[in-house]
Amino acid sequence: MPRFKYVAMDAKGQETEGVLDAEGQAQALNMIRSKGFFPTKIIEMGGSGGVSAQKSGDKAVQASVKATGGQAKGFKLKMPAIFGGSVKPKQLMVFTRQLATLIDAGLPLLRGLRILLKQEKHPAMREAINTMGEAVEGGSTFSEALAQHPRIFDRLFVNMVKAGEAGGVLDVVLSRLAEFMEKAERIKNKVKSAMIYPIVVMIAAIGILVFLMINVIPKFEQIFKDLLGDEGLPPLTQFMINMSGLVTKQWYVMVIIVAVGVVGFKVMGKTQRGRYLLDKVQLKMPVFGGLFTKTAVARFTRTLGTLMTSGVPVLQALNIVRDTSGNDVIARAIQVVHDAVKEGDNMAMPLESTAAFPDMVVSMVDVGEETGALPEMLMKVADNYDDEVDTAVEGLTSIIEPILIVMLAVIVGTIVIAMFVPLVTIISKMSQ
Repeated sequence: MPRFKYVAMDAKGQETEGVLDAEGQAQALNMIRSKGFFPTKIIEMGGSGGVSAQKSGDKAVQASVKATGGQAKGFKLKMPAIFGGSVKPKQLMVFTRQLATLIDAGLPLLRGLRILLKQEKHPAMREAINTMGEAVEGGSTFSEALAQHPRIFDRLFVNMVKAGEAGGVLDVVLSRLAEFMEKAERIKNKVKSAMIYPIVVMIAAIGILVFLMINVIPKFEQIFKDLLGDEGLPPLTQFMINMSGLVTKQWYVMVIIVAVGVVGFKVMGKTQRGRYLLDKVQLKMPVFGGLFTKTAVARFTRTLGTLMTSGVPVLQALNIVRDTSGNDVIARAIQVVHDAVKEGDNMAMPLESTAAFPDMVVSMVDVGEETGALPEMLMKVADNYDDEVDTAVEGLTSIIEPILIVMLAVIVGTIVIAMFVPLVTIISKMSQ
C-alpha cells in the first residue's frame, strides 16, 4: 500500500507533519481530514523513503484539493495569506450580517460570497472569502471552508454554521451570529469607553508626579541643605526627597522593577495555575470585580443560548463555551457542568455547586430545564445581564471620577505638605 507524507494545520493554526498508508491520494486526504487537520501538502513516498511524483486525474481528488484552497498539481496546496493576517471583530461582524442578508434574500451561498468578495477591502478577509468560495465550489460545505481559517472564524462560528447547514436554516444562524457579535462588541466598547477617563486621569497624575519629583523637589532639597545644614528633616519630607533621588539618579531601578513586574505577570498568566489565580483576583476585585463577573455571565449565557438555539448538542455547546469563556474560573466551572451533564445530570445543580454563577442564573437555568425552554431562558438571562453591565459601567464611571480626583489631590497635597513643613521651621528661625 502506498505511503504518503503530509503537512497539515490543526484547528489552532499550528503546523503538524505525519506519515500514513492509503490506497490513493484521495483516501489520504480524507484520512487527514478525519483527524481534524487541514492538509497543506501531501507527497507520496517511494520505497526508499524518497518522494515519487504521481499524476492523478481523479476528479474527486481534484475537487478535494481545490476545496482546501490549494492547487491540484503535485498536491502542494498553497496556503492563503490569511494565516498571517488579522481581521477585527467589527469586520467579521459586518461580513456575517451582509452574508445573512444575501442568503435570506434567496441568493445562493456561492453567489453571496462572490458579491462580498467584490466589495471587501481588507486583504486578509478578501483572501479568506476567495478561498472559501473555491472550497464551496469544489464541493466542500460552508462550515468546512470556514474551518480552514481558524484565526478568523472560531469554533463557535464554525459549529453554529455547521448546525445551520444541517437544519437548513443557515440564514437564521448567520443572523443570530451577527446579533451575538454586535451585542458582544457593544458591551466591549462600553467597557472601553468607561476606562478612557480613568486612564487619562492616571496618566496625568503620573506625569504631574514625575514632574514634581524631577524638577521641583530637588530644588527644595538644595534650599533645605543651604538653610538647615545637617539638621534633620521631617520623615515625610525625607521620604519624598529619597523618592525624588530614586527617580532622578536611579531611574533604571524603577524601570527594572516595572519590567520585572510586567514580565512576571505575563509568565504567570501563561501557566495554568497562574492564569486561574489572576482570573480569580479579577472577579474579586473591588469596584471592578462585579463588572467583570456580570460580563462573564452575560457572555456564558448568550453563547450557550445561541448555540443551543441553533441546534448544537448541549455537550458540544458546553465545550465551545468553555473554550471561548475568556476566564479560567468560568471555564473550570463550565467543565464541571459538562462532566455532570455527560453523566446524565441536569445543568442547574452542578452550576450551583461551582459557586461561580449568581443564584439568579442557577434558578433561571433550573426553570428552563423544567419547562424545556432552556435556550430561551439563557437568552433572557443574557439580556438581563447585558442591561446590568450597562448600568454597572455607568455607575463605575460616576464612582471612578471623584475617586481619581481625590487620589490626585491627595498625592499632590502630600508632596506640597512635605515640602512646606521644613519651610515653616526655616521661617520661624529667621524671624527669631
